[in-house]
Amino acid sequence: MTLSALNNLLDQRHSCRAFLSDPVPKDQINQILTSAARVPSWCNAQPWNVTITSGPETDKLRKALQDEVIADTPSPDLPFPASYSGIYQERRRECGWALYEAVGVERGDRAGSTRQMMENFALFGAPHCAIISSPTELGAYGAMDCGGFVTAFTLAAQALGIATIPQAAVASYGPFLHRYFNIPDDRLILCAISFGFADKDHPANGFRTSRAAPDAFVEWVD
Repeated sequence: MTLSALNNLLDQRHSCRAFLSDPVPKDQINQILTSAARVPSWCNAQPWNVTITSGPETDKLRKALQDEVIADTPSPDLPFPASYSGIYQERRRECGWALYEAVGVERGDRAGSTRQMMENFALFGAPHCAIISSPTELGAYGAMDCGGFVTAFTLAAQALGIATIPQAAVASYGPFLHRYFNIPDDRLILCAISFGFADKDHPANGFRTSRAAPDAFVEWVD
């Protein structure tokens, strides 16, 4: 594997926001999981736990999750960011407005923005959803290790032509997910990964986010 090949894979990967209904063969899902599990973790703890839905079970989750959003308020296991300021807020807004522009939601269109927001909880139509959790006792470092797993999952999937989107929004309804999947309370629900084959003609998949150059985030100590 060359650096050029890796960069090509990274360039191809994007957060897919519209999927076809076609399921991913189980042997390919297992290939993705096997590759993702090769990432490093502190003391080789490998803290990731993965709950994956397919077929009708994904549709049931989609419906139940949307009902939960209407009936209840967010309560994530892992506290969400207290705020976004400066460049982080700028990047967040840039991404949000690029999505809204792609799908035809104009500034001030609250109904349109709410409708697009709810697509998160419809899993963007994906045929599969993976819920990622980590032992509570490992705290932030278990979550950090799982971040590596999520990244590797998305890249392994992309290598097979399978699209993904990691979703913090789904994890914001932690108590619901604990009940729904019988996930023990001694595990932190960190995020979901919706995945399947991209609907390449959907406008939501027609934009890409920017990336900062190293000079924007590196401090050299020579």
